[in-house]
Amino acid sequence: MDKKILGMAVGVAVVIAIAASVLSISSSEVIPQKTNEKIGLVINSPNQSVTLQELDEIYATASESGIGRSNVYLFWNLIEPERGEYNWQYSDALMSFNQKNNLKVTLYFSIINGETLGPFPNWIGKPPLQSLGEDRVINVLDAILSRYDIVDTVILAGETESQFRYYEQNIPVYKELFTGIYDGVKEKHPDVKIGNAFALHQVLNKNLRYIVTDLDVGDFVAFSYSPVDTVGDMVKTPQQAKEELEQIIDLAGDRKAAIFEISWSTSDFVGGSEESQTEFLEKSFEFYTENESELEFFTWYRQNDKPEGTCAFEAQEIGEDKLSVGGSGFGSSEHVIERLNHYVCNAGLFDEDGNPKSGWNEFKNQIQMTN
Repeated sequence: MDKKILGMAVGVAVVIAIAASVLSISSSEVIPQKTNEKIGLVINSPNQSVTLQELDEIYATASESGIGRSNVYLFWNLIEPERGEYNWQYSDALMSFNQKNNLKVTLYFSIINGETLGPFPNWIGKPPLQSLGEDRVINVLDAILSRYDIVDTVILAGETESQFRYYEQNIPVYKELFTGIYDGVKEKHPDVKIGNAFALHQVLNKNLRYIVTDLDVGDFVAFSYSPVDTVGDMVKTPQQAKEELEQIIDLAGDRKAAIFEISWSTSDFVGGSEESQTEFLEKSFEFYTENESELEFFTWYRQNDKPEGTCAFEAQEIGEDKLSVGGSGFGSSEHVIERLNHYVCNAGLFDEDGNPKSGWNEFKNQIQMTN
């Protein structure tokens, strides 16, 4: 199954093109404000053509809501294309915007990306988990975390349930690998928290709870969530969706739970609307308030809509695979991809013309109440 990258804040080429300009932003321009470091937003441009000023304004608008973090999606083959030689253009640009706006960062670094491993650099090839080598992962994560002190949490694997659904025998292999990486990174960066992410809707729809509980490793257990069935239709009411969210507390066991990406589309094609998105924002923050002490972080996916039909295919090619982050977990048929396009393109809190939906005001109001 081909996978698509759905969660990158802006396109790689665009960010690289403006990286030098972004890095000229001085620390004196940072505007301190009251934020909540537990609450985040995936900050994205509404299209791939974006100027430096527009991107600066997008981040400023997001941070004015009172959020205290965002996700940054980095892949190993972009960071270390040659062994021991790092390319920081893309990551420097994104991290500079986050730093300027006083945002902590949840780093998504995909050893596992759903059914796919990696993407890994060409110099590594496509090794199985057994042969990946924990020292190589520790080295690249150490380089990233040493460069960016705003990164306080790392997710090593996303949609992890999809990787082990048919390969349960590899769960002990991954647990051993994770533990080695965890211990090695913690020696150098003891305050950074590390965990894995699962697509909650996948776990519930396909009865994969046992995979979550079997992988009882790390500082937290993170989840993405979309209120969809197995083909991508929105079949839950906001109240029912809240009740599904509540299951993550038990699934996380003795560890804290975390919301890596939570979304609600306004596309009527898949059963969404602005009204239901706004209601779900209220319900999801009720969940957050009721369980704040049990949650590591709570991040909404995403800020801006994109033009219809671009979202399942908006991804940059990473190595030879096209991967997915964003907790889609939908499938690969044309029927499903069509729904994925509609769902993701309309999951933002602003429409593609930059107009705020009613959910944006609800999002800001809820953060103000938590602060």
